[in-house]
Amino acid sequence: MVIIYTDGASRGNPGPGGYGIVLKYGQHRKELSEGFRKTTNNRMELLAVIKGLEALNRDGLDVTIYSDSKYVIEAIEKGWLWGWVKKGFKGKKNPDLWQRFIPAYNRQKVKFRWVKGHAGIPENERCDRLAVQSAEGPNLLVDEGFEAQSN
Repeated sequence: MVIIYTDGASRGNPGPGGYGIVLKYGQHRKELSEGFRKTTNNRMELLAVIKGLEALNRDGLDVTIYSDSKYVIEAIEKGWLWGWVKKGFKGKKNPDLWQRFIPAYNRQKVKFRWVKGHAGIPENERCDRLAVQSAEGPNLLVDEGFEAQSN
């Protein structure tokens, strides 16, 4: 079983943002993070999940994702995402990321677990620190999907 903890953060909405991920598989542990010059918190929450799933180099794994993002978890668990797909994401935010999420999600057997943010859960707290540090970094990336949507 693979365990993925994720978190996203932005200073301002929109503003500089980042994501943090902790991947655990058996005795292995890996941390990932990136920062962007202009994005939103929801984009970073979703991108963290995507990047965590994309980091897996085998298909068909049992994966549990721990996230404090109700936006991401409810979109999948309540079936909203599949309705958005049928309607071509008309009027929905972040279609670029949701379309990227679907194939990564479909490659694995994914379960989501919601965790309360800033509640002292060590791996979630680590993801938050990674996300915030990345958002404050000197070499922020361009969130092309966001910047294209906002122009």
